Amino acid sequence: MSLDQLIKKCKKQDAKAQEQLFKLYGAKLFSLCLKYSRDQASAEDTLQDSFIIIFEKIKQYKGNGSFEGWLKRITINTALQKYRKQKVFEIVNEDQIEDVEIEIDDEDISLDYLLNIIQELPDRYRLVFNLYVLDGYSHKEIANMLSISTGTSKSNLARARYILKEKLQNTEEHYFQNIEG
Repeated sequence: MSLDQLIKKCKKQDAKAQEQLFKLYGAKLFSLCLKYSRDQASAEDTLQDSFIIIFEKIKQYKGNGSFEGWLKRITINTALQKYRKQKVFEIVNEDQIEDVEIEIDDEDISLDYLLNIIQELPDRYRLVFNLYVLDGYSHKEIANMLSISTGTSKSNLARARYILKEKLQNTEEHYFQNIEG
């Protein structure tokens, strides 16, 4: 069955087509949910909520643009909605931190470790970091999505990079101390 046929059946609320759509995109969207969630259970909840919205709104998809992109936008917005309700972006006099570039020696740091330390970032920093660095949104787009100012987006990104750089430096120092010691 083609993707167009699958979408048409989902628009008619065909349960088998919905199941097939979930099987087709569930893993990709789950990895996206993990980027924006604190833990696996929260990511699973976000994925479930996303598919509920996808199946409710699929009639609105007119075939313009990438269907996968449409699914990803719904999933990201579903994840972000949870944080908007928690007001994690209220910042009290946070100092502006100089933008930091992070250099990673791929041989010493595993991708799993890197993803874990990104996931450990405080919500407001992790969300902005993921949206800007991993998903390519601009600060203006992030500000609109999260109902924050572009300055807050930039500040949160700088703070996220600073924290990640510190963690990576501590990891390297610990690694070399264990080799020497």
